Amino acid sequence: MAKITYIEHDGTEHSVDVKTGLSVMEGAIKNNVPGIDADCGGACACATCHVYVDAAFEGKTGEKSAMEESMLDFAENVEPNSRLSCQIKVTDELDGLIVRLPESQH
Repeated sequence: MAKITYIEHDGTEHSVDVKTGLSVMEGAIKNNVPGIDADCGGACACATCHVYVDAAFEGKTGEKSAMEESMLDFAENVEPNSRLSCQIKVTDELDGLIVRLPESQH
């Protein structure tokens, strides 16, 4: 399990325990975190699970695949720390992860 904090664009925080092996997106969906729609169900075929990864965890979330980079082209307000939460697998190393949700996803 890893404690992940999802912060909505208005500052509302949702800290939840997410089972190791799930994606950050699945953790949000299972805990009813608003702002992560996951329209494609986690298939990396949309950008409705876009998040900004906290700087302290950027090196721990893995590399972006070419497919993820392509999908981020469809997201609004993409930053260097932008990721699709469906592509981040939860590990023990991600305990304490903070992700922020873009204003366009509310």
